[in-house]
Amino acid sequence: MSLINRILLILPVLIISIAIHEFSHAITANALGDPTPRRQGRLTLNPLAHLDQVGTLMIIMSSLAGFGIGWGKPVQVNPAYFRRMTPRAGMGVVAVAGPISNVILAIIGSVAFHMAGPGLLRNFWFIWVLVNLALALFNMIPVFPLDGYNVFLGVLDALRQPWAHNLSGLWQRQAQYGPMVLLLLLVLDWQLPSLSPIGWLFGTPLQWALRVLGV
Repeated sequence: MSLINRILLILPVLIISIAIHEFSHAITANALGDPTPRRQGRLTLNPLAHLDQVGTLMIIMSSLAGFGIGWGKPVQVNPAYFRRMTPRAGMGVVAVAGPISNVILAIIGSVAFHMAGPGLLRNFWFIWVLVNLALALFNMIPVFPLDGYNVFLGVLDALRQPWAHNLSGLWQRQAQYGPMVLLLLLVLDWQLPSLSPIGWLFGTPLQWALRVLGV
């Protein structure tokens, strides 16, 4: 596949997938009783409402480089509005909605992949599946500001055990170092992929998921 074709395929897939990812956070928070995403116009599938300036620039630059990476504008959530669950558990539910949406998109894409004939359209659906699986896996890393951070804290909250409470407090105190840790993981993956947790994440689990979907 030529570089131009890869750009034309990766760019729209990333924009659509990230928009749906952020919309899933917004609609879940709204369902739990938080009006903040609705007030801020985030209950929409319009990508323009969900794209972050720097994240969009990264999408364009990475597409030009022949691979895909980027992020959307974080959905602002006020857990004080949540009904029927603790704020921490509610934040976990809102957080996991994004990766789940990407898994669903990957499943839909795998069906379309098998229905498409050989050619550009089949390549599009392969990239669709690959990007959405990668987004789901990457975002589940339990490091702030990724979704996995709040999912992990939500699970600890649900356990209601003293050790889980202590671990949750420790994890939250380390959140300020999250972006630095994430950057370190990315650099490690670039320089020493065999030692990188991200390399492992996008190795065996991603290949396993692709095999399950038959892509």
